[in-house]
Formats: sequence, structure tokens, C-alpha cells
Amino acid sequence: MTGIGELAIDVSGVTKRFGDRTVVNGIDLQVRTGEIYGFLGPNGSGKTTFIRMLCGLLTPDAGSGTCLGLDILREQSLIKREVGYMTQRFSYYEDLSIRENLDFIARIYGIGARKAAVDASLARLGLANRSAQLAGELSGGWKQRLALAACLIHGPRLLLLDEPTAGVDPKARREFWDEIHRLSSEGITVLITTHYMDEAERCHRLACLAYGNLLVKGTVSEVIDAANLATW
Repeated sequence: MTGIGELAIDVSGVTKRFGDRTVVNGIDLQVRTGEIYGFLGPNGSGKTTFIRMLCGLLTPDAGSGTCLGLDILREQSLIKREVGYMTQRFSYYEDLSIRENLDFIARIYGIGARKAAVDASLARLGLANRSAQLAGELSGGWKQRLALAACLIHGPRLLLLDEPTAGVDPKARREFWDEIHRLSSEGITVLITTHYMDEAERCHRLACLAYGNLLVKGTVSEVIDAANLATW
């Protein structure tokens, strides 16, 4: 188990190529347990590809390291069970209710006390009163809550959130970030990609990517200052 103060993510030289195009180019990254670490950068910068390598959906072409103490090259199946991954697009069944979607995810993870897990997830994200509503009828902000509830249902130690607030209103964004900080205070590590500077400022530390390269990493002020000067 990764302990408080240890590294939840510790990778070096991580590289991914598609044909002759290098999408992620030798990235080194260390993220501490319980930290909210932001990935800032334009579309096509390699943020999503890097996240998919961390959670075992893609295998790096070069590099090494660990995610939650598990090897990113050899223990991908174990990593998947310890991580909650929220994709850019809403990826749940729109013809199922909120409860049915969460129950389905709980089945996939083989959770024994499914009803209790679903009820807890509904309560945490304020979804209990809407549990019978079809996912396809939800607004962007409520779909976001459902997606986060699904990410949390199996008790992950790391959340990988890929532009989770794109297309939602400012109030929903604020509420989402309040929840992210609550999760962080409970010891859950968060790696989150964003285009929004105001969201980047709510992270503990940041990295800025462009064209597959890590341009700068460090404190929020260091990275935002560098990003403001960058030409993308």
C-alpha cells in the first residue's frame, strides 16, 4: 500500500509513439499521495495519452515507473483495480438510470455489497433523489456527478480525471472542485487535466505539456507564469 507522503505516481522517460509520430516524449513525473496534480496544456499535447498509460489502457513504448507502487509495464491489470478514470466524454448508458449505471459498474468491479456501495456513491455526490432518472436526461453537470460517482464506487486510491469539467456551468465546476479537495483531504490522489487557468490554480502542483513534451513542472505560480509566456 502507498502511504501518506509517499509517491502515488513515479515515472521516468515515459514515451508513446503512433507510427512515426511521438505523442508523449520522455515524460518524468512524480505525484505525492493525497496531492491534486494538474496537467495544463492545449488539445493534442499528449495529456490523455499519458493518463491512459498510467492506468494501464496503453503500454509505453519507452520509459518505466510505478503507479500506486505497481509497475506500469508489468502490472497493468492490478493498476486498473486501484484507479478511477474519468474520460473526456460521458461514457455511461444513457438508457439506464443513474442507479442502474452505478450498479453495472459495481458488477464489473465484482463488489460484493453492491447496493450499499451504490447507495454510498449516490449519497456522496448528491444523486440519491435523482437515482431513478435516465442518464440521457441529465444536464452536463449531473452527468459529471454520475461519472465521478462511478469512478469512486470501487474505492480507488488514485483518480485520473481527463478534462472533467468541459462543457459544464460555473456552479457545477465549483462544486466539482470542492468535492475533489474533499477527496484529497481523505488521502485520495488526483491527477487532472484542464484548460482552465482558474482550475489550475486550485491544484497543489502543476505540469505544462505541449506537443508531447513536458515544458515545466512545479508550483502553481511557476507553471502558470511559464504557460502565460508560452506560444502554442
